[in-house]
Order: sequence, then C-alpha cells, then structure tokens
Amino acid sequence: MLKQYLQFKLSQKLSPQQIQLMKLIQLPTQAFEQRLKQELEENPALENGKESTEEFDDDFDNSDDYEDNDSINADDINVDEYLSDDEIPDYRMQANNYSVDDEEKSIPYASGTSFTQHLKNQLSTFRLNEEEAKIAEFLVGSIDESGYIRRELADIMDDLAFTQNVYTEEHKIEAVLKIVHQLDPAGVGSRNLQECLLIQLQRKAKNINVELATTIIDKAFEQFTKKHYKKLLHKFDITETQLKDAIHEIERLNPKPGSSYAGNTRIIEHVVPDFTIKILDGELELTLNGRNAPELHVSREYNNMLKGYKESKEKSKSQKDAVIFIKQKLDAAKWFIDAIRQRQQTLFVTMSAIMHYQKEYFLTGDERKLKPMILKDIADEIEMDVSTVSRVANSKYVDTPYGTKLIKEFFSESMKNDQGEDVSTREIKKILETVIEDEDKKKPLTDEKLAKILKEKGYPIARRTVAKYREQLEISVARLRKQI
Repeated sequence: MLKQYLQFKLSQKLSPQQIQLMKLIQLPTQAFEQRLKQELEENPALENGKESTEEFDDDFDNSDDYEDNDSINADDINVDEYLSDDEIPDYRMQANNYSVDDEEKSIPYASGTSFTQHLKNQLSTFRLNEEEAKIAEFLVGSIDESGYIRRELADIMDDLAFTQNVYTEEHKIEAVLKIVHQLDPAGVGSRNLQECLLIQLQRKAKNINVELATTIIDKAFEQFTKKHYKKLLHKFDITETQLKDAIHEIERLNPKPGSSYAGNTRIIEHVVPDFTIKILDGELELTLNGRNAPELHVSREYNNMLKGYKESKEKSKSQKDAVIFIKQKLDAAKWFIDAIRQRQQTLFVTMSAIMHYQKEYFLTGDERKLKPMILKDIADEIEMDVSTVSRVANSKYVDTPYGTKLIKEFFSESMKNDQGEDVSTREIKKILETVIEDEDKKKPLTDEKLAKILKEKGYPIARRTVAKYREQLEISVARLRKQI
C-alpha cells in the first residue's frame, strides 16, 4: 500500500558561486593565469587594465534572487536598476558535480626526438642484415626509460616470432644485443645493474683503478653491493686506498643510463611562488604574488549598449535578444571580478595565519622550530572550513629567505617529548637527519642506536618509528651507509 507523507530535514549544499570560488582558490599562480586568460577570451564584457570600475563596484550587491534565462523578457528589464544591481545569470549558476580529479588537465610536451628514436637513429651506423635490423629495432623498443631491458631473451624470441614474424634463436639475439650495448649513452640495453656498470667501465680509458673496479663488479658484485669491504680486501689482496680508489671509479658511473638522455621531450615544470615572506627589522612581511591580483574592469562599451537600448524609442526583437545577452555577460564579468577579490583575500588570510603560527621557523629557518600544525589549527584561526585551508596549502608555494617551499610541508603531526610537550614530527626527523650526517661513516649507527640517541635527546620513540622516519627521509640502513 502506497502512502504519502511530509518529511522535514536540514541539508547543506554549496552554491554554484561557492564551487567556482573553491576552484579558483585551489589554482596556483600559473594555472590561475590560464583560467583568467580563458575568462577574458570567453567574456567580451570583461577587460584587463586599470580603467576605473567605481560605478560598478560601489553598488555591488550579491543578490540571492536569480532569474531563469528561459523566463527573461527584455521588456521586463529595468536598465536603471540593472546598472546598480548584480544579478548572476542562470548559465553562471549551473554546475556539474565534477570532482577535482575529473577536471581536464593538459600537460604540455616539448617537441623533439624521443629516447627510443634517438637509439634507433644510431642503429643506422651499423651494418646489419634484414633479420638483425628487425631484432635490433625490437630490442631498442624494449628498453625502458631507465635504459634497461627487463625481459628474458626467451620471451623476446617468442615475441619476435608472434609479432614481427621473425623466427630466430637466443644466441642470435644475444649477438645483436652486444651491438645495442655499443649505443650511447653507455650502459643502455643492459639487463641488470651489474651488466650496466661493466659496459660503462669497459668504455673508460684503462688504468689500475678502472681495471680493479671492473674485476670487483665482475667477480664480487654481491659483496660490493652489500659493502662487505673486509671480504673484498681479503679476496683481491689489496689495500684500503686501492679499494677506495676503485669504489670512487664505480660511484662515477650512471646506474640509470636512460635518465641521462638530454632530449627535449621531457616535461619542464617551473615553480612560481604564490607568496613571498621577507624579514624586515626582525619582523615578518608577507606579500601575495602580484600575478594573483590582476587589474580587471567591466567593459564600458557593453554598459553603453544597455544605455543605448534604454534611450531607443523602438525596440526590435533583435535588440531585445541583444540586451539579454549583454546582461548575462555583464553579470558574469562583475561576478568574476568579485570572485578574484575573494580569492586574494582568502589566500592572504590563510598564509598570514600559517606564517604567524610558524613565526619562529620563518625567523630562523631552523626546521627544529616548526611547531606541530594540522589543517584544523589554521581553519579555527581564520574561521574557515578545513577544505579551504587544504586547497590553499596543497598546491601553493611560498618564497622564504631559506628557499621556495611547498606550503603543505609546514603541516605535521605531533608527538610528546619526555617532558610531555607536543613537538613536531618534522623536528624529530630533522634531528635524526643531523645525527646520521654526523655519524662515523666507518661504523654507521643502527636504528636501535639511533633510537637510543633520540631518547637521550628527549624524544622517546621506538626503533620501528626511527626506521619509518629514516625511510621517509630516503636514508639507507646502516650497512649501506658504511664507507671506507
């Protein structure tokens, strides 16, 4: 049996203007400039420049009474009221529920020769028959961006048969692979790190150090990677100085030859700081990048069109259609100008709160002075939503006296020291990094010893936590940090 009943409930929804504003807030400087350029191209009523906009700004009013375009009638438009009102047209109020991940983002690639094509071009300098040429081209196509061939020759032989109609044997592929190993950069086409290093050493001018390095990589690669230096000294009957010189030769080699290709097809990313913090007379000064505060004004030409419509005695249908179009464009232009102002204010207020919260750090540059800070701390300070603070912090950079920093790096969780005070995990990581830098490299500190040292400094953390922080800092275990 069907029943009808009324149900009252409260719900919170973001208005289309708020959604658009949030999208503007999350844009870093370069992306914001692109968005601004797009709006200027799409809306002829919006102009860039320093022309006065007083007559539009003084009466700016965010009205909640919006009209549906389908019901707009040109005869119903009171031009005098409109010129001092700020109704937002319906087409500006429509918003699809796309998330940030759904937004289309294009990544510009520079034109140029790819790494694979660079290798193929070198093959033309070798005398190869038809079968060898196909095998060589297939091998080059199998090289990854690091410069390695990660597949077994048996698998490559099968693929050649099925995809290239080339029936061959492993020893022939091995012979062609040796030709590929002669290509530049040295070490390209290797199947593992050991082979890669050997190829590079074979290309170097022969001397005692290079020959010893070649012998170590060829005969004792596992002992070398595990830094069992005493075993190497005994195995090859050499002195510490000789071993140190050989290791120096090995350290100069490139373990990823593909990454050394200086082609112009790589993505070039430029970081433009959104804020600048300077120290003047012992006080912090914050400025917003001027590119985030463009001079915009509403087109006077479009405004004059409305006045002309008002003054005309006879109003044709085309004139009525035109005035509706003009109204929409002027509304959109005034809204966009206001949205940019709100964006500037939100960015400045948020960054200012972060700067004052981390004042000790910005005055000294010492990461140990960073206080524990989460998004909610700043959100409560500026009385805004956590999501707004997240949008500002996640993709914006600030130029400080100590370098350009990603704002989200100033946020960290807290833990208590031995005195019960909250300290930042960033502070502990910095101290851990300093302890490891100052350690005796001949006898590096284990995680257990590092935990003991930190405890002595007043930070009682477990060994597994030390291991986690060390991995986050991309520092190797003690055995791999050992030096002669």
